Amino acid sequence: MFKLKKLFQSALLLFILPSILHAQEFPPKKTVTMVVGFAAGGSADTAARVIAKKLGENIGQAVVVDNKPGAGGNIAHAAVANGPLDGSMILLGSIGPLTIAPHMMKVSYDPFKDLAPLTMGLMFPNILVVPTSLGVKNLKEYVALAKKEPGKLTFASTGNGAASHLQGELFNNVAGIDVVHVPYKGGNPAMIDLLAGRVSSFYASPSTAGPFIKEGKLIPLAVTSAKRSPFYPKVPTIAESGYPGFDSTNWYSFMAPGKTPVPILDGWNKALVKTLKDKEVIAALGEHNFSPAPMSREELAKFMQKESATWAKIIKEKNISED
Repeated sequence: MFKLKKLFQSALLLFILPSILHAQEFPPKKTVTMVVGFAAGGSADTAARVIAKKLGENIGQAVVVDNKPGAGGNIAHAAVANGPLDGSMILLGSIGPLTIAPHMMKVSYDPFKDLAPLTMGLMFPNILVVPTSLGVKNLKEYVALAKKEPGKLTFASTGNGAASHLQGELFNNVAGIDVVHVPYKGGNPAMIDLLAGRVSSFYASPSTAGPFIKEGKLIPLAVTSAKRSPFYPKVPTIAESGYPGFDSTNWYSFMAPGKTPVPILDGWNKALVKTLKDKEVIAALGEHNFSPAPMSREELAKFMQKESATWAKIIKEKNISED
């Protein structure tokens, strides 16, 4: 009886093993979807398409960018949290849905359980920009105008809970001004309304704002990071413009569904890091004012935990909500 049981177990293992190995193979034997939480034409979409092209070449599989805008990127993050576990779906995640939104609103996913870190993608400051029609040339004049006409000026963001939203709320708080938040479904639609004068300002990514700054259609007032951007060395930081300590860096990281097998997660880390270190990719991203920042899965997990704790504290102290 014992021998018969062992024989049955061995036969069952031989039957199941191929399917287990197939489920964990990398790269997956089908088209890969890279989900982006913002509209086409924005900074996240631009970066994703640059990376996806070389990534597909490196793994020998097609990588298709799928835009799922809405709710500051939360819709896309929820979709990937419930996505397939065979490695065929990855996410270009962002600071808002991963470390800010969960402290401001109810989301349908846990970024630390339902999503698994693969590698950091990009880190960069946002730039506070205004159209020339607003009539201000620097941050001091912007604040003065906001104080002169409380509640009249507006600032665009890529959605409720996005970095561009919280940066605006934080600056409102430290500068003592009332500039009204207007959320959009990504950087491109926000930029369209900014250029048309329907909103007064935008904490935009370098990729989204760059072309219009060069054309003279937008005036860069300040960058949100502690240090000046290497791409805009003449643009001061908010901190050095009279608000010491202001420091908010934007970032995009790559994620997978949380229960994806470790061999697949490791495979994605290796493939993505190789792609982000590629000279062609670095040069192409540089044209959009982006610098890759690849790291290990463990490093990204620790970074996200730190960011989440930081934003949770600030949101609670400043009583910031999605409304």
